[in-house]
Amino acid sequence: MVSAYDELPRTPANFVALSPLRYLERAAYIYPNQAAMVHGARTITWREKYLRCRQFAHQLQNLGIQKNDTVSVLLPNIPAMIEAHFAVPMAGAVLNTLNTRLDAKTIAFMLEHAETKVLLVDPEFAALAQEAIALVSQEIYVIDVADAEYEENDTTPRIGQVEYEDWLKGGDANFEWHLPSDEWDAISLNYTSGTTGNPKGVVYHHRGAYINAASNIIAGGMTPRCTYLWTLPLFHCNGWCFAWTIAANGGTNICLRKVDPILVYKLIDQYKVDYFCGAPIVLSMLINTPKDQQIKFDHRVEVMVAGAAPPAAIIEGMHHIGIQVNHVYGLTETYGPSGMCAAQAGWSDLSIQEQAQLHSRQGVPYPLQDSMRVLDPDTMQPVPNDGQTMGEIMFRGNIVMKGYLKNAQATEEAFKGGWFHTGDLAVCQPDGYAKIMDRSKDIIISGGENISSLEVEEILYTHPSIMTAAVVAKPDPRWQEVPCAFIELKQGATTTPEEVIEFCKQHLARYKVPKDVVIAEIPKTSTGKLQKFVLREWAKERSIGEFG
Repeated sequence: MVSAYDELPRTPANFVALSPLRYLERAAYIYPNQAAMVHGARTITWREKYLRCRQFAHQLQNLGIQKNDTVSVLLPNIPAMIEAHFAVPMAGAVLNTLNTRLDAKTIAFMLEHAETKVLLVDPEFAALAQEAIALVSQEIYVIDVADAEYEENDTTPRIGQVEYEDWLKGGDANFEWHLPSDEWDAISLNYTSGTTGNPKGVVYHHRGAYINAASNIIAGGMTPRCTYLWTLPLFHCNGWCFAWTIAANGGTNICLRKVDPILVYKLIDQYKVDYFCGAPIVLSMLINTPKDQQIKFDHRVEVMVAGAAPPAAIIEGMHHIGIQVNHVYGLTETYGPSGMCAAQAGWSDLSIQEQAQLHSRQGVPYPLQDSMRVLDPDTMQPVPNDGQTMGEIMFRGNIVMKGYLKNAQATEEAFKGGWFHTGDLAVCQPDGYAKIMDRSKDIIISGGENISSLEVEEILYTHPSIMTAAVVAKPDPRWQEVPCAFIELKQGATTTPEEVIEFCKQHLARYKVPKDVVIAEIPKTSTGKLQKFVLREWAKERSIGEFG
């Protein structure tokens, strides 16, 4: 029997596909004269940005770009990069933001795998793009994006068929774009790091982008018309959807080509920046900036930090320069942040050290994510809230990718049991908050005992001379594996491996103490994550050298 409730019609009046493109249209309508983007001496208003994006989309269609065609960009955090987040899907195409710090071979793989039709290139990366294009089989239309803020702009050779600003002029500023017919349509393509093989292409949909953009506002308690500084690369999970978030907020994007801590201090102070995002390494850079070049902010500044849990020392250090740290958690497959350590009443009354410990956890689902649980991967049942039983963090909801492009097997494995499997091993604490103990591949098993590399790193970060720490397994003939610590020192600081080991003995069970400490520059990804897969190889080589 059909219910009267079911007979009510779905019409254009009461159902519209969710897409972040509406955020741009709304911002241009309500805040036409407000700055949408500031880049050096250049300011672009919301009205101007909307018209430019329509010109951009129209020109893409003039090139023959159709639904589900891929448009790739090799750009830093400049206005054209933010505009591409709207203009490309306005044309019905899929945006692929390329990691500017990858090698030509990897970028070539991505261009070919994505079947890229158009590529926008900043002059800084022209040689890299040219080398990559030479390795792909398909024809790619290349657009140069000149940038007055790039110091070598006047001398860098052009590789494209046209320059971006000249190309935009040929587009119709009144181009009539349309929302996707289905909010499940692809909006962007982001590649994983590919540390254990070829990168996987993660596909986002309009619905997820719309929802996570709004979820960012709720999670951060973002005030309307806020000012946001682009310390986070826009090529990383589409800047955690913040390109769309700031449009929804009616705020102002402060562009930044690269993270320079002294410039970050200056811009936050000059523009009274409210929010920025980044990996713990960005926060570490700010904390370790020479004291005479630091600024203690007298207005409210908040940072969303993700990647590994920020050590307590970093959270405490940020507090002292006037920046509130909000810890969020997610992966490329979850549009960036999909979990957060939501603050509870009373936490602010605790000591800074106690607050830091609480805020270092991955926490609970993002406001608009359906669920985030620590599950036993074998039984798919929740682990008890005892802070000891290990499980795997899993997500379910709208802020999860469509799947991996052209990789049905990997997609099926990722969604096994109706949940997205992160591979992050965690416990659920008595208050229901999740805390990652390690990646499944990062757990060190020494003499049958499990050692969390994160626990050892947390202790290392409390050492007064250590700026960055990473702990990996090192093969050992007796214990199978032992902890090996790689550390970077703060500017002007000194210590020895022996002293660090003695320091750890004061704070850790003996079997958890690193048996080897290496003082060296730690390799990092373009988003600031420590490349532990490289360190594992280094540790293996050191083991071979010791034991033959």
